[in-house]
Amino acid sequence: MPGRMLTCTWAPTVFAGTQVASANRRGGFPDGRALDAAVLPMLARIEALGVSHLLIAQRWWGSGVEMEGSSLDCLATTALFAAHTERIRLVTAIHPGFFHPGAIAKWGATLDWISGGRWDINVTSGWNKREFDMYGIDFLEHGERYARSAEFIDVLRGAWASPEFSYEGRYYRTRDLELEPRPRAPLTVFQGGQSDDAIAMAATHSDWMFLNGGSLERIEDIIGRVRRASRATGRKVRFALYAAPLVRPTDAEAWAEIEARIGAIDQSLAKRRRAATDGAEGMWASDEDLSLLDTNEGYAAKLIGSPDTVYERLEAYRSLGVDMLHFDTQDKLFNETILPELVG
Repeated sequence: MPGRMLTCTWAPTVFAGTQVASANRRGGFPDGRALDAAVLPMLARIEALGVSHLLIAQRWWGSGVEMEGSSLDCLATTALFAAHTERIRLVTAIHPGFFHPGAIAKWGATLDWISGGRWDINVTSGWNKREFDMYGIDFLEHGERYARSAEFIDVLRGAWASPEFSYEGRYYRTRDLELEPRPRAPLTVFQGGQSDDAIAMAATHSDWMFLNGGSLERIEDIIGRVRRASRATGRKVRFALYAAPLVRPTDAEAWAEIEARIGAIDQSLAKRRRAATDGAEGMWASDEDLSLLDTNEGYAAKLIGSPDTVYERLEAYRSLGVDMLHFDTQDKLFNETILPELVG
């Protein structure tokens, strides 16, 4: 049985399917009181499960077919979730370029007060060029996007740490920036990515890395690369692994269900998804069909099988240095048999 782990799940901000299957249909967004009725019970259920972190993702545009579905705005929904939760930490995904870090420092400090110190940030450098183009944001070359993100974090940390903060960078600047009210809690920075640029930024700027699902060998390799890069900076980076669990009474039952889902994949949609994410390392880039079954290659982590099998798999990831399981909460047997052991 694995030891305790921090846990994270997606916030309910997307209302379109993520599977590349022929039955996949684009969803619509509930509005007004219907939104409360759709979202707030889900939020209460997530907090009741004991999950420690809630990731509020930001997909500025998505078809729900070739691309994962568009999401509700991350800033507005984080404020909504802060008002309707008591314990869970709120991790807001922010794309540098779409926001100025000084404004986010102010917004985040306000969320820190509203939530009682429960706000963290996930700085996502971005990979979907169409989104950037739609909103008139400079996409930049891959390395430059990470350089912009590094400056973004510099401004956030400086503004949170200093009563008055000035900064002159290539992408951002501030002059005598003062945050009122001052944030009460330290700033915790998450990021994604697994390229050399992403690893370099993690080693110098971030506290956590979100990793897409993958084999033990792939995850071990990424963690090893980050740890080697971090030796030169003297910093410690922690790791959250995304996985989509599928727990059934026996391994055979679980894999039979997976094979049925793989058989339903629309290969034309799969091809279009891979084309749409070309250049985004780790996004449906694998030739393995498991990676296509959901967003962020969750099933490729292979938390698939009986409770004992999934326990063993989780322990293997934990032994590699994974401190947080990022997962969806759709699998009832996982929630009943394994999650209570993780959250204690």
